[in-house]
Amino acid sequence: MPTVSSKRRTGHDRQSWPVLLLLLTVVLVPTAGVLWFMSQAMHNEQLAVRQRLRDAYQSRLAELQQALGQHWQTRAAALDDLAAGSELAEPVTIDAARAAQAFDSSVRNELADSLILYDADGGLLYPIADAASVTPGQTSAAWRRAEQLEQAGEHATAATAYAAIAAQAGEPNRAARAFLAQTRCLVRAGRASDAIATLAETLASPLYRDATDAQGRLIAPNALLRALELLATQDQVDRAARRERVAASLLTRLLDDDAPPMPAGQRRFLLQELIAASAELPRLASTLAPARAALGAEILASRYLETATQAPSNNGIQPTELPGIWQLASPSGRVTALYDQDFLTRTFTAFLAEQTLPEDTTVELLPPGTEAEGTFLVARAAGAWLPDWQLVLRPLDQTLFAAAASQRIHGYLLIGGLVILAVLSLAILVGRVVERQLRLTRLKNDLLATVSHELKTPLASTRLLVDTLLETGVDDTQRVREYLSLIAKENARLSRLVDNFLTFSRLEKDRQQFDMQRISARRVIESAADSFRDRLPESEHEQLTVEVEPALPFLDADPDALETVLLNLLDNAHKYAAPPRKIVLRGYARNGAVCLETQDNGMGIASRDQGKIFDRFFQADQTLSRPGSGCGLGLSIVARIVRAHQGTVEVDSHAGAGSTFTVRLPPAPTSVAGPDTAAAPNVDRST
Repeated sequence: MPTVSSKRRTGHDRQSWPVLLLLLTVVLVPTAGVLWFMSQAMHNEQLAVRQRLRDAYQSRLAELQQALGQHWQTRAAALDDLAAGSELAEPVTIDAARAAQAFDSSVRNELADSLILYDADGGLLYPIADAASVTPGQTSAAWRRAEQLEQAGEHATAATAYAAIAAQAGEPNRAARAFLAQTRCLVRAGRASDAIATLAETLASPLYRDATDAQGRLIAPNALLRALELLATQDQVDRAARRERVAASLLTRLLDDDAPPMPAGQRRFLLQELIAASAELPRLASTLAPARAALGAEILASRYLETATQAPSNNGIQPTELPGIWQLASPSGRVTALYDQDFLTRTFTAFLAEQTLPEDTTVELLPPGTEAEGTFLVARAAGAWLPDWQLVLRPLDQTLFAAAASQRIHGYLLIGGLVILAVLSLAILVGRVVERQLRLTRLKNDLLATVSHELKTPLASTRLLVDTLLETGVDDTQRVREYLSLIAKENARLSRLVDNFLTFSRLEKDRQQFDMQRISARRVIESAADSFRDRLPESEHEQLTVEVEPALPFLDADPDALETVLLNLLDNAHKYAAPPRKIVLRGYARNGAVCLETQDNGMGIASRDQGKIFDRFFQADQTLSRPGSGCGLGLSIVARIVRAHQGTVEVDSHAGAGSTFTVRLPPAPTSVAGPDTAAAPNVDRST
């Protein structure tokens, strides 16, 4: 059997790689070009769709910009109306009370986070600045006598003296100050309950509503806070209820638009203390939202006034020195509204709710310094009232551009895919043609090399024998017969080689005609064995062992073709079997098939070559100096003949353990196993 050689057939394969590389280049270059053009076309289509959508929405965003400008123009004019308490008219008259009311109204109605109001001369109306500390300057003998008693520690007597002064006072400020001094002395005298009554009832009466202390602060609100503090130290059963009532009175006073305005510092202090005390007053805590808003507005106004260097210009919403705080001046310049960024966002959201936006879109207002990110349709300036702000119109569906361009893109993809498919198909077709031509070229080269080698050997032997006969003469009859026998053997070998070429040629061109007959498998085996023994010297006849089951099914086959199959298998077994050669030819029936089998004791076939041995011209040993003769057609002829008989051929081989070839053929349809001598009718059928 053929042995494995370390030398592989690589010379012809090396000649094919430039062709394959060129073919690969021919495929990759146009494919890459198509893919690049497709990507550019899809990108351009997306840009075109984006531009068409932008053009469609640009005018709508311009209308929105104009409406937003009118909205803020109206709000700016409303600032003067709010301060004047009526429609704006010339001249506008704003006093401190009206300014305080405008401040609270704007905060309560969420018109602004805070307000700054000025008089006609640019002076600050609200927040009211704290007055400088002034010495009371009380000069009456009664007041001095009461102070002396207080300083001497006679607090009860001093309290009575202050009460007398309050009763005799002709104006509210003096009386309210005397009552405050009385409560101070009552607390020191241990009469806190009496002090609380004076603070929460007497001083809270309308008579002392406008009374102020020496620093210009309102006395009544401070008295309520002092009463709230004193109640926290008392042990009365109804202390909590009394504290809640006093706290509620103070809250009402601080948020009363009709009450006299108080200095900003006093109001901030009172609001802070009231909110802090509400932690112990659950009922009051739920009503403190307006107080917290008022406190925030007061603090924001105070911070603004601390950083403002000049009055704002009437150029729309402008940034302030405070981070995140914006200002808007009224047309008259008398009112400045302060907004934080969240307020502006909420205001813009409320404004949008009143507008009719394009379907499936949303609009964002971006502050200065913020770039529009993500997918958006149009971005433009928000207008003169919001300088450096931007309006951004976005689709609710972030895949809008892709969806709008998808139909055209799908068309591009389809066309590009068809072009690439056509290129690949053409490349595959050309590749197969090139591969076929390369394979044919390799086969021709292999055929020439193999035929030359195989024909050269018998011809050289014959020529040598003839030359020897011519030189030595014909006197030695025994030698002449021996040489003629050798010449006949080489001639037979040459004839078999030529027959193999002719048979292969007919099979390759599908011109081989098979004379299909009903034949006995035993007779085919015996005929092949006899023909094979005729080719062997008598000394080698014992190398072949024939094992045939007593009864084999008949076959519908060409007897000459099957004999050719067995002879080729036997020749292969003899050629590659290791001395002393042992060749077995078997015939048996298994699993509904007639099996014709040859077995040898050769070197075996490597597993990697077993799938190739039935290919034409394939030999495990590709060198021309291989020990066995042959051109690699025998097993290819076997496979083709067996296939034409609807059979199969298998090989079972292991290195060093020989090889077994098994041909499985279907029995004749009406065949019944019988004696070897049974006659079988002929079947006239050929393929």
